[in-house]
Amino acid sequence: MERAVIRVDGYVQGVGFRWWVQSVARELGLVGYAMNLLDGRVEIDAQGPSDALGSLIRQLIEQPPRSGRPGRVTTHTIDWVEPKPGVTGFRPR
Repeated sequence: MERAVIRVDGYVQGVGFRWWVQSVARELGLVGYAMNLLDGRVEIDAQGPSDALGSLIRQLIEQPPRSGRPGRVTTHTIDWVEPKPGVTGFRPR
């Protein structure tokens, strides 16, 4: 189990981006959340198997998006952190 905190910038708020992230994360069996940040970015905190996290990250940043991802991601950061025990589900905040 791994956990990544991904922050994406671009045209990612007000376009259904968090709901799309939730759908993809649930399909991949990941748990965590996607949340709008005050500076216009979206933060995704996801944990689960490394291959599932890799798939989510690829879909988040691929250009042009082939996965039906709404909006446009121009930059991103990834922080690998310790997994949190007891997290269930994936929700937008």
